[in-house]
Amino acid sequence: MIGFGAGVLAPQIDPEGCERLSCDVLIVGCGVAGLYAALGLPESLSVEMLCKEDVASCDSMLAQGGICVQRDDDDYDPWFEDTLRAGHYENRRESVDIMIRESRALIDDLMSLGVTFDRTPTGELDYTREGAHSRPRILHAADLTGAEITTKLREAVERRSNIGIHEYTTMRDLLVEEGRCVGVLATDGANEPLMALARDTVLATGGVGGLYPRSTNFRSLTGDGCRICQQAGVELEHMDYVQIHPTSLYTPNPDRAFLISESCRGEGAVLLDASGRRFTDELQPRDVVTEAIYRQMERDRAPHVWLSFEGVPKRVITTHFANIHRRCLQEGYDITCQHIPVVPAQHYLMGGIRVDMMSRTTMEHLYAAGETSCNGVHGRNRLASNSLLESMVFARRAARDIVECRRRRKEERVA
Repeated sequence: MIGFGAGVLAPQIDPEGCERLSCDVLIVGCGVAGLYAALGLPESLSVEMLCKEDVASCDSMLAQGGICVQRDDDDYDPWFEDTLRAGHYENRRESVDIMIRESRALIDDLMSLGVTFDRTPTGELDYTREGAHSRPRILHAADLTGAEITTKLREAVERRSNIGIHEYTTMRDLLVEEGRCVGVLATDGANEPLMALARDTVLATGGVGGLYPRSTNFRSLTGDGCRICQQAGVELEHMDYVQIHPTSLYTPNPDRAFLISESCRGEGAVLLDASGRRFTDELQPRDVVTEAIYRQMERDRAPHVWLSFEGVPKRVITTHFANIHRRCLQEGYDITCQHIPVVPAQHYLMGGIRVDMMSRTTMEHLYAAGETSCNGVHGRNRLASNSLLESMVFARRAARDIVECRRRRKEERVA
């Protein structure tokens, strides 16, 4: 008999009276993790995707800086060490190894799907460097890398006849039968209940930024996957590992803090105090820079510090950072000739639903990928531009495991 994982809505819902949706694989979330998991499944499987808002309102669309990739064999050890150092050596080393080794094949796959990364004047991929990276290894599409990748993945999903997307549909609970996940209970845009039934379920519901007064995340990201899993007895890990990004554009009482990409500092932008003096090394790990900014704000008795683009060529500002330049102009700042006020803001959850190397949770037939999951790649503090890559690498592994488990079960039935 199907029951509710947490039982929170059980008194209010009659399972027999609910609208039902059945599929082979259910994916909750339409960011890069959810989309890439869907694309990793064969077209012979029916796939349904649930999206809390419209498909464009996912944090993957907001990623500015870029996506890491292993440039060559010599880059493995430096990247591995950079990731561990940023994560305070609390990372799961096996997960970091997987992410790095699978990075080049993933980038090649993205480009085959039409993702366009910036190139040098000679036509080679243009690599940039961000904070806590020992060398340039970050690919980018100006300062809209997340939008470029997410849009191309969504277009590929929309070309698949086996994949359906349901917008404005919110997960409310897990559906559980004999200890295994068999789908989710959701409500649609009219707040009507929906039982979405599936052999396998992938949670890709994003982070927790909507719970913070100042965050770079969409307000709809309220940790639904983590909360519902915890109530259902699914194991979580390191929920206190929350990253505060050093630089968001300061405005009083923002609805959503506008991120000033770390790649700006990688290209030469520097942090200044109230007197116009540089006060820290901007290319340290994010938590170190954030703490330095908070200390300086306290010394200055100011609600922000300043970021100067004086050392960044104007051509780089108007091309690589075109979106940031445009947004700052809207706020009254021309970064080609003016400093801008910046302040830290909640940015990323390194913890989440505990998963193994194939993105399996502690509940059978339930997977998690992306920011809502914790596979240990990031440790206590995420290295810049590892998130898009990590999300997709482990989303693809979830899809691979779903297919492999189905193959094994079929062979066992035949035998």
